[in-house]
Parts: sequence; C-alpha cells; structure tokens
Amino acid sequence: MSGGRNRSLGHVLARRLFKMAVMVLAIVVVNFLLIHAAPGDPASAMAGQSGQADEQFMAQLRAQFGLDKPLPVQLWIYVKHVLTLDLGVSHRLQRPVLDVIFERLPATIMLTGSAFALALLGGIALGVRASRRPGGLADNLIMTVSLIFYATPLFWVGILLVLVFGMWLDWLPTFGMMSVDVELHGIDLAIDIVRHAILPVLTLALFYSAVYIRLTRASMMEVATQPFVRTAFAKGASESRVTWVHILRNALLPVITLAGIQAGHLIGGSVLVETVFAWPGIGSLAFEALLARDYDLLLGIFLCTSVLVLLFNLVTDILYLAVDPRVQAL
Repeated sequence: MSGGRNRSLGHVLARRLFKMAVMVLAIVVVNFLLIHAAPGDPASAMAGQSGQADEQFMAQLRAQFGLDKPLPVQLWIYVKHVLTLDLGVSHRLQRPVLDVIFERLPATIMLTGSAFALALLGGIALGVRASRRPGGLADNLIMTVSLIFYATPLFWVGILLVLVFGMWLDWLPTFGMMSVDVELHGIDLAIDIVRHAILPVLTLALFYSAVYIRLTRASMMEVATQPFVRTAFAKGASESRVTWVHILRNALLPVITLAGIQAGHLIGGSVLVETVFAWPGIGSLAFEALLARDYDLLLGIFLCTSVLVLLFNLVTDILYLAVDPRVQAL
C-alpha cells in the first residue's frame, strides 16, 4: 500500500510540475503583453529620471533596452532570456533584476509565510472551538471579532495597530525590518527582526484568519451531523477525539482549498502592508517600480510572485493527499 501511495504521489507531483512549467511560460507571455499595452513611453520616464529628454538620448535608451524593435521580437528576446534566468536590468537601480528580487524576496516570504501559518492555524483552532457550542458565549465572541476584522480594510488595521502598539503603548517598533540606529548580531538581531515583524504579520493574519474561522466552523457543524460521528460516540470515543480526529479531518478539505486560493491574495495584500510598515519586501519594490515605469523589474516581480503562488497551490495539492488519500484527481 505504501509503495502504491508513493508512486501515486510521485505521479501527481510530476503532472503538477509539468502543468506549472506550462503555466509559468503562459504567465511570462501574458505579463509581457499587458505591461507593453499600458500607455506611456518607458524611454521618456527613464530620460526624465536622468534629467535629459532630447530625442537623441531617448533613441539611445530605446536601442539600449531593445524598445526600438517590433513587439514580437521584444517578446521572443525576453522569453529566451527568462529561460536562462536572465530577467534583464532595472534601469532605475542599474542592477540585474534577479539580484534585486533575491535581495528583497526573503523579507516578503518571512512576512507572508508567518501570516499564512498564523492565520491558518489560528483560524482552524478558533473555528473548531466555536463549532463545539454553536450559539454559546465563545461562539458569539469568536464570530463577532472575526467579522470585525474581516470587514475592516487591511491598511486600516495596520494603521490602528501602529497607533495602539507603536505610539500609544510604545511596545513595538512600527517601521522597517530591523533597527538601523544600533548594530546587532546573533540572537539580539533575530529578536529585533521578530519584534519588527509582529505588527505587519498580525495585520495580514487577522483578516485571513477571520475567513478560516467562519469556514472551519461551518464545515465542522456540517460534518458533525454525519452518521459516522454518531457511530464514533456510540463506540465510546471521547468528545475531544471525535472532534479533532474524526470531524476535523473531514472538515479540512474546503479550508485547504480556500487556503491555496488565498495564497495569491496574501502576496497581493503584502503590497499594502509593506507600504504601511515600510517593510523592505518585493511588494513595496513593485510599487516603486510601477511609479518609475521600471518594466523589466515589474515583469520580474510578477514572474516571481506567480511562481510563489503556483508553489503554494502545489503544497495545497499535496496536503489534499495527506488529509484524504481518496483524492487523486488533481
């Protein structure tokens, strides 16, 4: 059985990786066409930033960045470069795009990964607690608080947390990823980064945990009416065992489905949170690149975030098999 399951998992992974490669190629082409369909001349933006705007200088810029070639030729050159992991050069930073993204990517992964784990685990735990006594005090309290956070915009939650915990109580730093006025190393540096991450992670996690709470509660209450639950109680199983082992395992599939879909939203939401908290990730980098019409950098960021979302969905598919091995049609 174990050998058959391993072969099935390997087959699923191979199929998913092939689909991911095709989707990444399609995303590269679509992103390129959408960026170049936007109004405006990137050569004019570059010339404006350098303080020169004469025709000769702009012609040099177009030749240097290949903007004077027909669009299909530009697309073909770009796709060939992407296949060799050459994402071009940021004209604003005058550095290779891949180097800039790798420099900022760890901060975004730390922010979104921590927020995703906190939202998912916290949302499931609170959803299970709320479903055990529907209509009770804990259920009403959990559902009311989750509704408040779900209905509040992300940037507003971030500003409130800054005002309360950063300015009023003065418990936590509010901007940046680490202290810049002191030199820290080792465990002191790690603690400093964690303190800076608490507010932005909470901002992202509170909104998404509200969704998981409500979905887990509804799914748990539906599964609790199934005959196998009554059979488990009839066999003498404790309430905790029935809840966490029998009901939760069957109630998790819709939660995992939503978590995979929301991974992309989480990365999108990080743009706002990184801007509010001056977090040095690729979300704030995308905002800066958009303002400067830095097309190569924007395309690189879009590609990177797309790959991250596809990887999140791959993990979701693997979790499907772990939670319910009957699910094979991925």
